[in-house]
Amino acid sequence: MFNAILLNKNEDGSTKAEITQLDDAQLPEDGDVTVAVDYSTINYKDGLAITGKSPVVRKWPMVPGIDGAGTVIASSHASWKAGDAFVLNGWGVGENHMGCLSGRAKLKGDWLIPMPQGMSSRTAMAIGTAGYTAMLCVMALAEQGVKPGDGEVLVTGASGGVGSVAVAILAARGYKVVASTGKLAEADYLTSLGAAEVMDRAALSAAGKPLQKERWAGVVDSVGSHTLANAVAQTRYGGAVTACGLAQGMDFPGSVAPFILRGVKLIGVDSVMAPQARRIAAWSNLASEIKDDMLAKITQEISLAEALAWAPKILAGEVRGRLVVNVKA
Repeated sequence: MFNAILLNKNEDGSTKAEITQLDDAQLPEDGDVTVAVDYSTINYKDGLAITGKSPVVRKWPMVPGIDGAGTVIASSHASWKAGDAFVLNGWGVGENHMGCLSGRAKLKGDWLIPMPQGMSSRTAMAIGTAGYTAMLCVMALAEQGVKPGDGEVLVTGASGGVGSVAVAILAARGYKVVASTGKLAEADYLTSLGAAEVMDRAALSAAGKPLQKERWAGVVDSVGSHTLANAVAQTRYGGAVTACGLAQGMDFPGSVAPFILRGVKLIGVDSVMAPQARRIAAWSNLASEIKDDMLAKITQEISLAEALAWAPKILAGEVRGRLVVNVKA
């Protein structure tokens, strides 16, 4: 038996999340690798699943947890054997396949990537999907030709998980980073990660003109809606904007003007179904670029039971940086 967060749907459509004990027989039959999960995380999507605020869960009952890291216990997959260390991000885990906020999980070997050399399970989950997504965004900016000397790079939702890691990675690579946040009290935190300037998100969050004064060489946006539209409208000629989130909304109330008059590129970044080669490249970069002192600044460790209380806080924007869940605590 092992502890897990289990989500159930009631007859009236409401949902319930509780800590319970499961056994291997209750894990999905279609997994070909059984793993011991050492650490998981609480991401925005996990917050939605646990609180029932959005219908992200497709099957019931469900164990949430889109991220996991630990050790293989048993495997019928050719690429994995007992004792191998793994990292998991996405693939619908925690939505339509039981996830990693659990002492054990049964996953598909094709979803797993090898733990980068020298990285611990805790470090991997301090980075998690948020940090992995941030790296995918930074990689996309570089591939679009955005260089440190080209000008300022904007990071929206900067005090959140994706934003915090993006600020740190970009700053370490030599970019001049402007961090947009709704929590100006976190300015010292963001400058400690490398932000050159911190701006109030209110400057971007309301409806704006389709073309605005050019400022950004590149953008990492995890917010969407008016914030994304304004960021695009302020991007310099030939610049690039990466979009990976929807904290403000799924809409994009913008104009084609920046694209056809300034050659701005809008790059969608998906972390859930990204191909293995892309994942491995991102995690390799993270292993070499993310430093322990930076992770210490952005990470808070919580227990499996505490994850239930933290889920609504992450939806309310009350979480700074990353939450690492010690599933055995």
